[in-house]
Amino acid sequence: MHASKYHLYTLKETPAEAEIISHQLMLRAGMIRKLAGGIYNLMPLGMRVLQKIEKIVRDEMNNSGALEILMPIVQPAELWQESGRLEKYGPELLRIRDRHDRCFILQPTSEEVVSDIARNEIHSHKQLPVLFYHIQTKFRDEVRPRFGMLRSREFIMKDAYSFDKNEEDALKSYQSMFDAYSKIFEKISLKFCAVLADTGSIGGSYSNEFHVLADKGEDLIAYDKNSTYASNLELAEAPCLIKNRENPKETMEITYTPNTTTCEKVAELLNTSITNTIKSIVLFSENKNHSPIYLLLIRGDHSLNEIKTRKISGLENYRFATQEEIMEYFGCKPGYLGPINILKPVNIIVDKTVMNMSDFICGANKENYHYKGVNWGVNIKEPDIVLDIRNVVEGDPLPNGTGTFSIQRGIEVGHIFFLGTKYSKDLNACFLNDDGKYLPLQMGCYGIGITRIMAAAIEQNNDQYGIIWPKSIAPFEVVICPINWKNEQVKHISMEIYKSLKTKNIDVILDDRNNRPGVMFSEWDLIGIPLKIVIGPKDLENNLIEIKTRKDHNCSVKTPINLATQEIIRILEQL
Repeated sequence: MHASKYHLYTLKETPAEAEIISHQLMLRAGMIRKLAGGIYNLMPLGMRVLQKIEKIVRDEMNNSGALEILMPIVQPAELWQESGRLEKYGPELLRIRDRHDRCFILQPTSEEVVSDIARNEIHSHKQLPVLFYHIQTKFRDEVRPRFGMLRSREFIMKDAYSFDKNEEDALKSYQSMFDAYSKIFEKISLKFCAVLADTGSIGGSYSNEFHVLADKGEDLIAYDKNSTYASNLELAEAPCLIKNRENPKETMEITYTPNTTTCEKVAELLNTSITNTIKSIVLFSENKNHSPIYLLLIRGDHSLNEIKTRKISGLENYRFATQEEIMEYFGCKPGYLGPINILKPVNIIVDKTVMNMSDFICGANKENYHYKGVNWGVNIKEPDIVLDIRNVVEGDPLPNGTGTFSIQRGIEVGHIFFLGTKYSKDLNACFLNDDGKYLPLQMGCYGIGITRIMAAAIEQNNDQYGIIWPKSIAPFEVVICPINWKNEQVKHISMEIYKSLKTKNIDVILDDRNNRPGVMFSEWDLIGIPLKIVIGPKDLENNLIEIKTRKDHNCSVKTPINLATQEIIRILEQL
């Protein structure tokens, strides 16, 4: 490939719309171009990266025994009605109608369609196990698409779906996909972590997320540095931080605390630790048998875990209470709420750590006032419901007691689910077992965000000069940069090395545009090619060329021309 015949269009300035480094660099390097909010054109350089990621994914899926199919982007809404997800999925599901006024959806995922395939194609236990996959465009109508390819509306995913006759075999398929995913991210040379995760809108019994570790990642991972334990923060079990509740030492008293609507301000005013305060969170959830208002109590320095909260019976579809609802039940506006002197019955849920607190501080349900010296069983009845409802923080003890949590940011690029019979029952995807009984198929589903990997790789691999692509997915492995292309000797040696690398199946581009060295080097640093070969008249006088590695910001070696190809290959193998 010659640069003069390739579409290279880079930008010096960062577009104002780009908030994070991967979005900025993909735009500047000419890999993507925005068409509409959350919708991008993939340009030639971006396509080369995408295709290399797809090849790695496809190779590992094929090695695992998965069979490639291709399911349509447009799906009939009737299938989603059968599964019950047409309404449950929410506004991210884009609905469209054809000329006959029939309802279709643009697929965000393909559980329904693949279940339809299975119910029509799989009839006997002798056909099992089966594992289908496809690489296809998806569409999710994000309310606020942002961060370029990390949270776009249209994106490319690899979906896989396993079908087995029993749970034991299904778990073997699940493990096979777990292993394949690990191999995929290892081949791409990304630092990643597999974590326990919530099943979310896909559903199922349990799941694992695969995160690329990056300082600017959207998700928080709670893990143990000394073991393989890792969990999405939303799922990490937060233990009680107080072993035993101490006997009361104080008498409860109401205290004037003007303009202290946060636990931080209360602790500062009363000259105490924030760990002595309790935070009150009020939720609303329709409930025929109980009050619709829930008061959740967590320690002042902790935050509510909304995923754990939605798993509590009665709170599956909660929302935060309005100020009018709070006034009706507590007689006070937010900022001074607490479990004492509540006007109307509410459901109180207490975090494990709060259960063992003593002499604590909480809102008095009176504007500008808090109670000090509050104790369970003395000033307020013992809590009826005690649950883990908070997020873990750095340094919290692990549930098994063997260490402490560390927190790391990550970008989710893969997610695998054990579905069981969630979809096969709803869509009647059954098979005849060896006893002659019809049973629902046991299913698993497995997704990888192909376009998301592009952005995640950049978030993990960049510097002040631009992208640093892992060799496995770089648009080109090597770029040859001639200094003064019009010099016949420079041109001749450049072409000789180019042809030699091509015969060795090295993915190489030759920059024959005759740009100034500084401009040329800066552009290829921005694009992030792993290896740069500089060929200039001065070095040629000494029969040398220069090899620069992008990862170490152009750390270079000079090598004789006759050894150039083998030295380039040697250095490439080390990257």
